[in-house]
Parts: sequence; C-alpha cells; structure tokens
Amino acid sequence: MNPGDLPSRVLIQEEGPREGFQSEAPVALPDKLRLIEALATTGLSRINCVSFVDPQRVPQMADAEEVARRLARRPGVLYTGIWLNEQGFERALTSGIDLLPNVVASVSDTFAMKNNRCSGAELIRRQGAMIERYKAEGLALDAAHVFTAFGCHFEGDIAPEKSHRDAGRAAAGVREHDTTPRTVYLCDTVGAANPVLVRRLLGLVRSRWPDQEFALHLHDTRGMGLANALAALEMGVVRFDASVAGLGGCPFAGNRAAAGNVCTEDLALMCEEMGVDTGLDLDALAACARLAQDIVGHPLPGKFMNAGRIRHASAAARA
Repeated sequence: MNPGDLPSRVLIQEEGPREGFQSEAPVALPDKLRLIEALATTGLSRINCVSFVDPQRVPQMADAEEVARRLARRPGVLYTGIWLNEQGFERALTSGIDLLPNVVASVSDTFAMKNNRCSGAELIRRQGAMIERYKAEGLALDAAHVFTAFGCHFEGDIAPEKSHRDAGRAAAGVREHDTTPRTVYLCDTVGAANPVLVRRLLGLVRSRWPDQEFALHLHDTRGMGLANALAALEMGVVRFDASVAGLGGCPFAGNRAAAGNVCTEDLALMCEEMGVDTGLDLDALAACARLAQDIVGHPLPGKFMNAGRIRHASAAARA
C-alpha cells in the first residue's frame, strides 16, 4: 500500500486481563473471569488472559491455571496466555489455555536482566530450546516479541538501527531451527516511541523482511499511543495489542515507566471514525472498560468509555 493509505480492516488483540491486571493489586478470580467473559462478547477474537510466570515475582498471576480452567469459552474466541521460559510453557501446556507459541528478544540488556534474568544475547540463545520444545508438541511458532524496540527506561534512547540489528540477530537465531514466526511484534515496552520512530523502524525492518508480518504492542506512557498507532496504520500495520480502558504496564520496567497499553476502545473508535473496520462493538467495549474500572477501584485512562461517540461509523467513513 502507498504511504499514508489506511488498511480496510485491522485486528486488535486484547491484553487487559493479562498485562492489565498484572500491573494492579491482585484481582479476585471471579472478577477476572467476569471481565474476560464480557470482553468475549465484543467481537474480540483474541483475549490474552494470563501469564505463566513466577508467582513470587508476579503474584497477580498466581491463579493462571485456575483462570484457564474456569473460562466460559465463546466460539470464535482464542483465550491465550504468555510464558517466558520452558517452565512457564509446561504450565501453559497442561492448563487448557489456547497455545500460541512465541519467542522473545530484548533490545535492552538491562530490561532483559530484570524481566528474564539474563542478557539480551542469552535470551536469544535460549529461544532455540523453546522452538525445539514447540516442535516436539507439534506446535507452529506464532509470534516473536522484540521488547524495548523503541527505548528503555533504564538505558534511554534506542536507535531504530540498533533495534533493527537486534531483530536481525533474533531472526537468525530462529531460522537456525528451520522456522519463522507468523508475526513479529515490535514492543514499545515503556512507551518511548513517537510517530517518527515508528515509521523509521517499520521502514527498516520491512525493507529487510518484506514478506514478514509486523505488529505493534504500544504503551501510552507519554500520551502518544494513538499517534503511534496511526503512524503504523499509515505504514500498513494491521495487528495491534491493546488493553481495555488503558489498563496495564510492565512490573519490571521500574518507576511505573510503562503506563497502560494503548486503550482498546479508544483505538477502535479512532479506526471506526477513519473508516477502518475492527469488527468490534464499541458500546460493548465501553461497558467492559467501565467494568474494568469498577474492578480495580480507581480511575482508568480510557476516554471513550466516558465521552462516547459524536458521529456514526457510516458518517465518519464518508467524511
């Protein structure tokens, strides 16, 4: 597509019950299930529900297996989770969660050490064992996540050229195991991106891997989440992570450096008013956002849940 054109349809993947609740005080199991079940009625096809991580480090996710076991599944919806190592994968494998195998890399060594307890280079090396484990289970590699692709609270600015080089190292490590991920997520882990950086990095990786699908995992830490999403849309990105009501953050980023993910219903509203189809029910999403706010017991940053819409989608598309 030409620069500045917009895709006709995008896929928004929900992160609120996983990354959102992971950054809050522990949420009761019935409340987690209530929000997930409500989100499943909005048209979302993927809901990231849990993290299979060390419960001593992330007590908010100590009930991951119980959440997975008690999900009231809705046809057409994938209920997913994440893991960062083989131990986490073994837990996911027996939990009943929908498995979407992934590998991870981190441009920032400091973040890798805090999040994964190893250097960035060691993190890439470890992914080989994960890929072989997936193969043993007959599972195809769904995604690769490149953490801190746009900057790091600990290390500061990260040039797009460095992210491009590190993504290349990670890709080489994956290819050694005769596989490629369906999607590569460029993760703005601490909300350091701006639209110019988004365009530059997407341009670099696209020029090197023109047939690879790239997606964005954005945070709205500095209020540029939707601007960054728009820049990516204009570059042809059609897959985004988002979080209902703007829930979220990363507990290992330090000093609340990663505020919530870009807000699901606000992103969906922006797309709808620009004529980009999301397949989502905005009013149902707004109700979910208010439910999430009630559950955590404090105001959340989402805008649409309070402001509502001014125009209908059909009028917006004609404008």
